[in-house]
Amino acid sequence: GAERRNGAIARYQRLSRCLTAVTLYGVFTNHFSANGPSRCLLLELLDISVSELLLHSSNQGCSMWMIQHCARDVLEALAFLHHKGYVHADLKPRNILWSAEEECFKLIDFGLSFKEGNQDVKYIQTDGYRAPEAELQNCLAQAGLQSETECTSAVDLWSLGIVLLEMFSGMKLKHTVQSQEWKANSSAIIDRIFASEGVVNSAIPAYHLRDLIKSMLHCDQGKRASAEKALCSPFFSIPFAPHIEDLVMLPTPVLRLLNVLSDASLQSEEEYEDILEDIREECQKYGPVVSLLIPKENPGKGQVFVEYANAGDSKAAQKMLTGKIFDGKFVVATFYPLSAYKRGYLYQNLL
Repeated sequence: GAERRNGAIARYQRLSRCLTAVTLYGVFTNHFSANGPSRCLLLELLDISVSELLLHSSNQGCSMWMIQHCARDVLEALAFLHHKGYVHADLKPRNILWSAEEECFKLIDFGLSFKEGNQDVKYIQTDGYRAPEAELQNCLAQAGLQSETECTSAVDLWSLGIVLLEMFSGMKLKHTVQSQEWKANSSAIIDRIFASEGVVNSAIPAYHLRDLIKSMLHCDQGKRASAEKALCSPFFSIPFAPHIEDLVMLPTPVLRLLNVLSDASLQSEEEYEDILEDIREECQKYGPVVSLLIPKENPGKGQVFVEYANAGDSKAAQKMLTGKIFDGKFVVATFYPLSAYKRGYLYQNLL
């Protein structure tokens, strides 16, 4: 009803103050809806979802850099929500989206969220990401009964634990987490996933990630790590570098051009300046260029970094420049983390 819709709008207004939660710009009424006037939310435009990233990972799993980035951003959003006393109650890959402008993953869709301690008996969380206590509550709610144990913010940590396990393994785990084997010994299944030779990341010491995920997936909600505590995991102190696939998939305002310059053009100052001017002229066709960098030494030697005023221009340039022939060579265009570029940090190894 109208009361529930107004409650959802009020939650958006309060929760969108978090940097890693979607921003609400405004609310308006659509008087031309087939079902009569309806309230609409105007939200910021975000990019690719974790659900789409999982599809592109082709069962190989996401990079540790991406998993770490996503885990930290979502935990920061949850820590904010839980501190305000709210539970998201529908955390899943489709509800985590990348913000190209702010270079972070953001949490969306607060339609099922509720104030802790004031929850109406209702169906919460999505199949495959549903905590055990939510499963029990949903069954009782369908039977018209109320659970003696209320769902708390711990349900969000369970969902995030499953999301991170899927990102690591590259597999949908809905049937796994619903199996009797999982209910009997989920810890052993998590160990098996991390030991799998089929997982690309298995060669990387990922014990801290495994332990972080386990801390979120206790069947007893009282033993689950809080978002605040999870952010203190040693996993977040490990410096990972992005893979080249990450920089193709996650837009930022910075474009990186490969296969453009030869060593000879770097050694000739006159030729270098001519190429620099040509590249600037070409890149400005897609939007104002804030800065342009072509390192003459490693790391980053011969790569071209173009900073645009916004990610929309960068995305347009990436689309048009990829595969373009420049000085007889096919250009490869990826994005590049704005935060690293601003610090003057150029990743040496992009796998």
